[in-house]
Amino acid sequence: MPEYHYVGRNSDGSQTSGVMRTQGEGECVSQLRHRNIIPLKITPVQGTREQDAFKFELSRKKIPGIPDLIQFSRQMAALVNAGVPIIKSLQGIGEITHNMILAEVLGTVISQLQAGKSFSVALRDHPNIFPTLFVNMIHIGEETGRLAEAFEQLYRYYEVEEKTRKQIKSALRYPKIVFSAIISAMFALNYFVIPVFAKMFAKMGSELPLATKILIATSSFTKNYWYLIIAGGTGLIYGFMHYIKTPDGRLWWDRQMMSLPLIGPVIRQAVLARFARTFAMATRSGVPILDTLIAISKAVDNAYVAKVILEMRGNIERGESLTHVAYSSGLFTPLVLQMISVGEETGSLDAMMMNVADFYEKEVEFAVDALSAGIEPIMLVFIGLVIMVMALGIFVPLASLGTSMMHK
Repeated sequence: MPEYHYVGRNSDGSQTSGVMRTQGEGECVSQLRHRNIIPLKITPVQGTREQDAFKFELSRKKIPGIPDLIQFSRQMAALVNAGVPIIKSLQGIGEITHNMILAEVLGTVISQLQAGKSFSVALRDHPNIFPTLFVNMIHIGEETGRLAEAFEQLYRYYEVEEKTRKQIKSALRYPKIVFSAIISAMFALNYFVIPVFAKMFAKMGSELPLATKILIATSSFTKNYWYLIIAGGTGLIYGFMHYIKTPDGRLWWDRQMMSLPLIGPVIRQAVLARFARTFAMATRSGVPILDTLIAISKAVDNAYVAKVILEMRGNIERGESLTHVAYSSGLFTPLVLQMISVGEETGSLDAMMMNVADFYEKEVEFAVDALSAGIEPIMLVFIGLVIMVMALGIFVPLASLGTSMMHK
């Protein structure tokens, strides 16, 4: 189906633009007028059939992520606030979204709504697109008549989530690049540079230092068995990635990540912020605490923390207080425990947890900055050690060779 880029004017006089997939330009005009948009300019999106087909297939395979949920929630909040019916809102979003999977899912949801299903039940049938927390919030919005507010809370929540993810990725980007460069440099030295010095040292005929022998042996192994190194490294990485995708492997890995120096505190604070904001948002909307904990266990994106939260839920189900099970879990800091206790006693748990979320989101920002500052000296020390080994292994024998030649 061809795409058309349009420029139009809304009923309030403001200008709008976008891309729409329709059978033809005439249908595009009809669709715009149906949405109370006066078309000013409509131009077909250029591209060959092969390019369009390729882009279409790529977009079909892209599963909607957090950015798509943010955009969808923001658009729905605006449309519902403006009094646009849900089905008409979904039709409009489905026509302009570039994500084909989301467009197809929205089409299915529209059919389910027309068949008599509620909005939240229709969304629940697509768990790979709409998380449990998302569906629960929409359900509460339907029940209370505050659907627009539910969408506003969701897009603000996911915006914070996306910002935190990007901050952590940004902090880890520099060390990844440096580490990759070091590995590449060491491989090049072992394969190309050290063999040249090895031949020179062999002609010397003198006893070599231990560091030099190790370097030459490593270089010889790298040059003769490089394919084994690549195959072995690839196999180890594949095996490790496969293991951490299993339930036991994911549980072990997520627990270890929280214990790592530098990165561990960042992950813990991000998880606590996510826990607190999800808890506050759900309880403020009237979600029962047991359902809230289930939603949080699926939202934290950490198998170890999810397991602890589900254990907390089981203990609460047996009659224990939230404060007691939170303390016994060993997951929370004294600040969070104190806020939970005060909130539970005063009946203002949602407000307290929102304050906790705000606090830890700021802490995550500071921790990410500290992570970047802390990793740099570690990388410098590592580079220094590599240089020292190279100096001891190559330059010391060269200095000895120079000294002996001078004496001759």
